[in-house]
Amino acid sequence: MKKIVINRSYGNFSVSHEAFLRLRELGQPDALQESDPAAYWPEAATPREPSLNQCGQLIARDDLKLVQVVEELGAAANGHGAELRVVAIPDDIQWEISAVGGVEHISEVHRTWS
Repeated sequence: MKKIVINRSYGNFSVSHEAFLRLRELGQPDALQESDPAAYWPEAATPREPSLNQCGQLIARDDLKLVQVVEELGAAANGHGAELRVVAIPDDIQWEISAVGGVEHISEVHRTWS
């Protein structure tokens, strides 16, 4: 089974600063390239600080380290306004993330002709 992280809230997908630091600790390449928003204000990096808790938006949702961190941290991995969930789908499915009213779900990719 393939695991994918989706956002089940109306906010944008993001991980918390705590999750971001854990991703960097694990060597996740996108997290290592992203600047640390709390580098100058480490005391301000609380879960309620939106400007410092909207990290990791460019990480692939099926990234193994992202899945690991969301499973490890649970709700503490949620970025500001996000509610992250790991969904398992069969390995052989071509998938895409769709959103209805901002709440994401995984859909199987189908062919379309016009």
